[in-house]
Amino acid sequence: MKILLISSNIAKCPYPVYPLGLSIIAGALKQTTHTVELFDFLKNDCSFQLLEEKIKSYNPDIVGISMRNIDTTNQLDNQFFVDLISDMVTAIRNCTPAKIILGGSGFSLMPELILKRVNADYGIVGEGEKLFVDFINDAAHNIFPENKCIYSDNLLNGNDIGTPAYGSEILKHYLKYGGIASVQTKRGCPYNCIYCSYPLLEGNKLRCRNPVKVVDDIIKLKDNPETKFLFFTDSVFNDDGGYYLEVLREMKHRSVCIPWCAFFKPGNILPESIELMKETGLSAVEIGADATTDLSLKNLGKPFSFDEIFKCNSLFRSFDIATAHYYMFGIPGETEKIVLEGIQNVLSMEDTVSFIFMGIRILPKTPLANIALKEGVINSTENLLDPVYYLPPSLNRNWLEQTLTDAFSDVMNCIFPPNALDCNTDTLHNLGYNGILWDILLKKKRRTFNRKGRDKNR
Repeated sequence: MKILLISSNIAKCPYPVYPLGLSIIAGALKQTTHTVELFDFLKNDCSFQLLEEKIKSYNPDIVGISMRNIDTTNQLDNQFFVDLISDMVTAIRNCTPAKIILGGSGFSLMPELILKRVNADYGIVGEGEKLFVDFINDAAHNIFPENKCIYSDNLLNGNDIGTPAYGSEILKHYLKYGGIASVQTKRGCPYNCIYCSYPLLEGNKLRCRNPVKVVDDIIKLKDNPETKFLFFTDSVFNDDGGYYLEVLREMKHRSVCIPWCAFFKPGNILPESIELMKETGLSAVEIGADATTDLSLKNLGKPFSFDEIFKCNSLFRSFDIATAHYYMFGIPGETEKIVLEGIQNVLSMEDTVSFIFMGIRILPKTPLANIALKEGVINSTENLLDPVYYLPPSLNRNWLEQTLTDAFSDVMNCIFPPNALDCNTDTLHNLGYNGILWDILLKKKRRTFNRKGRDKNR
């Protein structure tokens, strides 16, 4: 059968993200007798005309659409992507009778609601490497499931997590606009943050890929001269079991060094570990701080204090590693006094970049949804597909927005709202500059660029 896989993601904040999940599905399909091609909507200028031309020229038997996000989770500039998927389904149906299958992390958060809203034929919920291939194999014999949403009984083990087939033309596009390639080392999240969807999507136990296979992926990407930067997409890179160190040791063993970045949690990081990270190319870290006071951290379900966040930041900066944090204001239990305390904590960390969010996107089946229901922020009839944001009843929305604006508007390294840099970074990527780019805001580490993608610290 002929399969067309479509990446529907158009979000570019804080930088364009290569469709890794779609490439993993493509990799699984390429192990079969079926034919697969990829179409990236963002790469094709978000053009429905180009999408229709692709469908007519390729004439697929099955069309799969990957949905990375439901929306931007930014209350002050929310973009809702479900309607885009609906328009995409309509455009596809105008060109072909092929069955349309949805999948991806965004879809898997609310599959039944999204499938009904956009009127696709089927949806793969969760990991698709096996489910989608099984669906295609059955479809080749004109066998289709009774239930439109297809669930897996079990999560894949680490060795069965698919190896991506990086689409050459699509990868070339993302490398041209930022130079960032994506790699996944493991799935799952053992932590209990009240708002987070990772345990719902990937389970609460880590499932680690073979470090040799991970580094094989890195070497393939590194062999492409346009690859300037890697981003590890794991929910948390520095796991408590130390698996991430096995990946780094394998990189060192095979003399692999390339600039990279990942999501880190505070704590459990030793100076010798950072030395190993630097040997393999670590140049920036994004720290999952999320809250700005000890009380707010506790109420979010975080297992660390703000002092640990501060020490983690200082440790990385002592190695000249650029750092960024993501903070939310409007956490359960926050009052005006706690918000003001949190602002001072953020401002106290001058040598870092801070992205500030107001409110928390409420997702179903999370503890935050239960808190919001109990406090009357939402009611039992709301389906939460259309974005709803949590703010504690103790805080006035207008006061919070004005207070955050006044606190951070003149602070170069504190970004509120969190998409305030989008136009600048998009312009720089279009001009050929590579990497995460937020590190140019740091006072002690700025980068000068040339158009060939090299940088020089000063």
